[in-house]
Amino acid sequence: MWVVSATLVLLILWYASLLISSDSLKPDQRAKVQSAIDLIQQSGFTREAFILNHLTAFRSSDNWLNAYVGHRDAYAATNFPFEVVTLYPEFFEVPTDDRERAAVLLHEARHLQGEGEEAALQFAWHNKRRLGWTVDRYAQTKLWDATERLTRASFPYYFQCGASGNNDCF
Repeated sequence: MWVVSATLVLLILWYASLLISSDSLKPDQRAKVQSAIDLIQQSGFTREAFILNHLTAFRSSDNWLNAYVGHRDAYAATNFPFEVVTLYPEFFEVPTDDRERAAVLLHEARHLQGEGEEAALQFAWHNKRRLGWTVDRYAQTKLWDATERLTRASFPYYFQCGASGNNDCF
């Protein structure tokens, strides 16, 4: 009982330290996040929307752990299993609309469920059409380009369709 209690106290302190050492979202940022989550819910991703709406603490700056570990160019970072998602300025600046922000959050929702980078990337790419994030509407955006490049690098066989054998299979 003592070990369980001590572990629980340490986990609570760890979680609190992640929140205390980072900034919360501003109201306009929170509104953009909520609009993106609403799109995820409307697209039928109920589990992901529930996690993002009810279990996730969104932050606008790095906590001590993210600052220590560092990150490459990213729109967001997730601290699993603490359900803390840091949304970097690029998350609010680069996507052209709420649907693109929803694509990023759909990816992060998979991290919140304990999945690694490749699994989260794969899930988001497979489900982009269901989300309404399609090549005909978003192919010219910076977020689409970056995501496609990452997906091509990880899953080149996803792009061996069509007459040219170089098109997206999804």
